[in-house]
Amino acid sequence: MAQQVVMPKQGNSVESCIIVEWNVKVGDKVAVGDVLCSAETDKSTIDVESTAEGVVLAILYEEGDDVPVMVPIVMVGEEGEKFELPKAESRKEEPKEEKQETAAPPEEEQPEKSTTSVTAGEAQGSSPRARNLAASMGVSLSSVQPTGPKGRIIERDVASAGGEPLSPVARQQAIEQGVQAPQRGSGIGGRVLSSDLQVKPAIATPLRLGEVSEEIQEIPVKGVRKVTARRMMESIHSTCQLTLHAQADARALKRLRAGFKNSKSELGLNKVTINDLILFAVSRTLLEFPAFNAHFLGDKILRFGHVHLGVATDTPKGLLVPVVRNSDVLSLRQLSEEVKLLIDKCKEGTAQMDEISGSTFTVSNVGAFGIDAFTPVLNVPEVAILGVGGITLKPVEDEDGDIIFVEKIGLSLTMDHQAVDGADAARFLKALMDNIASIDLLLAL
Repeated sequence: MAQQVVMPKQGNSVESCIIVEWNVKVGDKVAVGDVLCSAETDKSTIDVESTAEGVVLAILYEEGDDVPVMVPIVMVGEEGEKFELPKAESRKEEPKEEKQETAAPPEEEQPEKSTTSVTAGEAQGSSPRARNLAASMGVSLSSVQPTGPKGRIIERDVASAGGEPLSPVARQQAIEQGVQAPQRGSGIGGRVLSSDLQVKPAIATPLRLGEVSEEIQEIPVKGVRKVTARRMMESIHSTCQLTLHAQADARALKRLRAGFKNSKSELGLNKVTINDLILFAVSRTLLEFPAFNAHFLGDKILRFGHVHLGVATDTPKGLLVPVVRNSDVLSLRQLSEEVKLLIDKCKEGTAQMDEISGSTFTVSNVGAFGIDAFTPVLNVPEVAILGVGGITLKPVEDEDGDIIFVEKIGLSLTMDHQAVDGADAARFLKALMDNIASIDLLLAL
C-alpha cells in the first residue's frame, strides 16, 4: 500500500517550509532515511528524509513551493502500484457546485481537452472543475477571486471571472504567453480569437529625452522575511516599548582590542572583536539586574538563572538570532569562539532549532554601518534588547575643566514597560556603561 511522506515539523514556530531542491524523481527507489529534498524553514535549511521504503510514485510539490508542515509531499510504494492523491483538508468541506448552463459552441469549434499542468500549490487552492473551466476559457487562476470554503477557487468563481469562450488557438496563446483574455472578442457571438489577445505594454513615464519603461518586480513574502514581518508586528502590538539612549566610554574597548589583535596566536585572542567585549559586559551586567534577563508572558514573568544571549545576525536569508547559551559563565575567548561558530552556521543555513531559539536577552550591533543610535525592536517575549552603535569622538570636559575629545560608543536599550520600569532600565544602562568603560577590570573578576 502506498505511503505518504509529510513535510516534518521543525519546532513550534515553523508553520511552513519552502522546497529548495528535489534529490529524487518519480520512479526512483528510496529507503527509510534517504534524503528526498532540501527545504528552507524561516531560520535554516533542512534535509527531508524518507519515512517509507519503495519507489517514488508521485511528487506533490515543485521546487519553490511553500509547503505547510505535516502535509504530504511524496507518495512511496511498490512500482506500478495504483494510489489516490491525498485530498486537501478544505476539499472535504467543499459544497457541490452548481452546473453551469452555457450554450455550447459549434462542434468544429469545441475547445480541445486541456493538457495544462497544474502545480500542487494551485491544486490545493482550486477545485478540479474550476481548473478545467479556467483552462478551457484561458483564465489565469491568479486573477480569480475565490468564494469557496477557506478561500478556495470553485467553478462559479472562474465562470464569473471569464467572459466569452476562447477559440483553441486563442486559448493556447493565452496560456503560453500568460495573456489575460478580454471579456468579449470579435468572433461570432463574442468568441475570443487569437487576434483579440494583445500583450499590454509596460507602463512608461515620458521624459524630456525620450521614454523609458518600468518593470515592477513582484516578490512573494515568505520564509524568513514572512516570519520576521510577523514577529516584528507582534512585538510592536503586544508590548509597551520604551528606548533609552546613552554613550559609553570606548577607550578601554579600543585599547583591549588593539592588544588582543597583536597578541600571540596561541592565546587565541586575535579574533576577539569589540562586539565580543560588549557581549561579555552585557552577560555580566545582567547578573546584577535579573529583571532584564527575563521573559514577560502577560500574567507572569520568568527570570532565568543564566544568561542566554541572542546575537542579531544579518544573513543572506534575512535576520536570524543565534543564542550563546550560559554566556555568563563563558570566558571572553570561549564567548568569542561560540559567537563566530553560531554566526557562520546561520549564514550557511546549517543552524539547528535549539541554536536559534531560547534567548533571554538580545544584542543587535549595527555600528559597522555608521549608525550612532537607533530603536531596536523587542525580541518577544524578552523584556529588553540592546542596540549597539558605532564609536565616535565626542567633546567631554575633563577634571581640570578642559574640553577633550573621547571615543564613545552608542547604546540604545529598548525595554517592555509592562515588565520593568524606566528608572530600572536607566540604572541597568548606567551599570552597563560603567562596565564597558572599565572592561579591563571586569575581565579580571
